[in-house]
Amino acid sequence: MYFVYDLLGRIILLFSPIIFLFRILSRKEDLKRIKEKYCIYPKKNRKNKTIWFHAVSIGEIMTIIPVIKKLENKLKVKKILITSSTKSSTLILSKYKFKKTVHKYFPLDTNYLSNKFIKHWKPQVAIFIDSEIWPNMFKNLYLNKIPLILLNARITKKTFKKWQIFPSFAKIVFSKITLAMPQNSETLKYLKILGANQIKMVGNLKYFGNRKVIKDIKVLKNKFKNRDVWCAASTHESEELLIGQVHKNLKKVKKKLLTIIIPRHIDRTNFIIDELNKIGLKSVTHSSNKKILKDTDIYLVDTFGEASSFYQLTNITFMGGSMIPHGGQNPLEPARLDNYIVHGPYIENFKEVYSYLDKMKISSKVKNSTKLKQLLLKNLNYKFSKKLKHKITFTGKKILNENLLQINKYI
Repeated sequence: MYFVYDLLGRIILLFSPIIFLFRILSRKEDLKRIKEKYCIYPKKNRKNKTIWFHAVSIGEIMTIIPVIKKLENKLKVKKILITSSTKSSTLILSKYKFKKTVHKYFPLDTNYLSNKFIKHWKPQVAIFIDSEIWPNMFKNLYLNKIPLILLNARITKKTFKKWQIFPSFAKIVFSKITLAMPQNSETLKYLKILGANQIKMVGNLKYFGNRKVIKDIKVLKNKFKNRDVWCAASTHESEELLIGQVHKNLKKVKKKLLTIIIPRHIDRTNFIIDELNKIGLKSVTHSSNKKILKDTDIYLVDTFGEASSFYQLTNITFMGGSMIPHGGQNPLEPARLDNYIVHGPYIENFKEVYSYLDKMKISSKVKNSTKLKQLLLKNLNYKFSKKLKHKITFTGKKILNENLLQINKYI
């Protein structure tokens, strides 16, 4: 099966210049750094003890930022490499001033390129985040006796079924993992069936996050003063229109209402503005830096990595990807920043997280726009107790420390 997988990889490699050309033209790839995906680097790597993290995109990158910060403070850690697959992830990393950490793009997963990558970077340990499973890279890490950790592992039912099509191949691939740390009990069950040998449940890293005030928060608060503000975050197509309709109905009661929308994919910004404009709503984008006027309805956040700033302006957040069969998005960041969470019925990707919030009575499910409007009216001025704030913070710190304890065994 490895032969078939690598053969497919070689075919993709053959056509990759054409694929990358289209992606560059659509601004999904960085022309200046495309060579990294072929393991072509301008300088040799002289550090033998490199700790390597691979996180596919923004969400996974944000998950490991606290881990990177902790490791950067260790004297025995000389170099940290982060690889990712998307252009947007580089924009997030550029916001952090790391001293020991560098970022490169993950190579195409062929046997040749994965070997070339390992020989160049000489990782001491490889740490893959979430659901990043790459058979050729896993195989060559194993052959080079480099420990492989699957950190904050997540295997969904859909992904599990795909691997079960080739159960023998799955067992060969997953057996190469030195240590798997699942983020939920569903993943724990699937990892055992798929063939992972050493599994340790230490909790979901997404529970951890800073409560520190984000830059320019005073400027933002001043910008939104005298308005009743709520937030709709990580929204997907069709959800923005629903939010717009809810805003229109709510504004009949709350005359000073302003709705913040943070779409999951900011390249949809113009489409969202046009869609909301058709139902008579006036929008302002964050990047435009325009003043919010009295008749402004929607404040559209079209920049990366600034969601936390807006959660500090609100008391309630609707989490997107939950009104459509997408599986939901992670609600922990707004919850950490004292927001009551509202979500739709489709939350299978974060069932245990929502169960945790539900037990603390800081989240609610809605099935339609009418129920959403009712909950917003009830919780627009929701205030967290000190006990709740402490509980969420304590849980996050405990999980981070337990994950670091396991990682440190391989450093």
